[in-house]
Amino acid sequence: MPARTTMRRVGAAALTALVAAGAAVGSTAASDRGHGNHHGGKDRARNVIVLQGDGMGLAARELIRLASVGKDGHLVMDSLDEAGWTATDSADPEDAVTDSAAGATAFATGVRTFNGAVGVDADGTPVPTLLEDARQAGKATGLVSTAQITDASPAAFGAHVTDRYDQSEIARQYLEESRPDVLLGGGEDFWYPEGEPGAWPDNPPEDPEEQSKGTEGNLVERAQELGYTYVSDAEGLAGADGRRLLGLFANEEMFQQANEGEGDVYSPEVPLVDMAAKALDVLQRDRDGFFLFLEEEAIDEFAHQSNATRTIEAGRSLDETVALALDFQKKHRDTLVLVVGDHATGGLAIENVDPEDESGEGQTAEDGPFPIPGTDLEFTVDWTTGGHTGEATPITAQGPGAERLSGPQLNTDVHDAVQKAMFPRGHR
Repeated sequence: MPARTTMRRVGAAALTALVAAGAAVGSTAASDRGHGNHHGGKDRARNVIVLQGDGMGLAARELIRLASVGKDGHLVMDSLDEAGWTATDSADPEDAVTDSAAGATAFATGVRTFNGAVGVDADGTPVPTLLEDARQAGKATGLVSTAQITDASPAAFGAHVTDRYDQSEIARQYLEESRPDVLLGGGEDFWYPEGEPGAWPDNPPEDPEEQSKGTEGNLVERAQELGYTYVSDAEGLAGADGRRLLGLFANEEMFQQANEGEGDVYSPEVPLVDMAAKALDVLQRDRDGFFLFLEEEAIDEFAHQSNATRTIEAGRSLDETVALALDFQKKHRDTLVLVVGDHATGGLAIENVDPEDESGEGQTAEDGPFPIPGTDLEFTVDWTTGGHTGEATPITAQGPGAERLSGPQLNTDVHDAVQKAMFPRGHR
């Protein structure tokens, strides 16, 4: 019987164009490397910044680009030196398409696992993560997400459970085992026991079902006992000092996912770029460097709701954060920056406006039309599913070791490339 049912807890054309563009830039970068001018300087990545657009397949990335900068424009995330793509398959015995837990675990550990599992292999055995490797080497570490900070993707880097929904146990493991220096995101409900609301009130009007539901005691108090500064809003984050920081900025995700006009809200208490800036400020103080995972979850969540408007908005937020990371990398050339998607969501298609070509109904009806900046043209977005899809996802990278991420990859290869960049001689 698979571990997913026996265990709960444990301590194409457009893609070709993208890769061709990346290869062209990559050749220039390779030439620069030959002359000692490659971004990142030495072959070792002192710092690593992983930026993930959850659910960001190539179609979503192109949607964000076309709606934001038009036909001749380029997103910041498309400007990095190297470009490739990653297969997203998990090792699930029942599902052909991955979920975020298995997808992020492949990135974090270099091992494929079953859907719903974080930080464990297909037998449910804990596997070391890049964050834990970095911490063992003396580096500072951080996890940042617009989802619950205990959601599947960040959890895959800092916890080991066979059920992604065991979020209070994930929080406990953060504090007592993997011990990231910075934890910023949503999900306060899992840090307080039922009946003990924190800074974010139970049963808020925008979602009356949200309320404290922790199973591991008052973990905010536990974090403070362990030396974390706790903040719950933008003002508190801006004024926070110290080397260990916990920020929880929503009951659950830092947005309200729904179809257009049905209660959808994308207005995080602290934008991803601001959380990222604070994390970089704290982590860069460590003389041994750092490992930082940054995630924009709303791309996935709004694609699940067939909401192209908010998917675009969330994508722009991610791209702004990529710009921040690249600005940091320009000043710290020993930093590896990579932008990934764990899987695609929604089966979205960018189409010409054609009333006779409408497909889908209700939530999966076409969205738009959307204007293309710099032209008189418009396009629509069609959806085929409310779930995940199995195509490969694009990856771009810059800095020491980035060349290993050029061209076709398995999702587990991403882990191996980052690990080799951090520890080129195998030392940890």
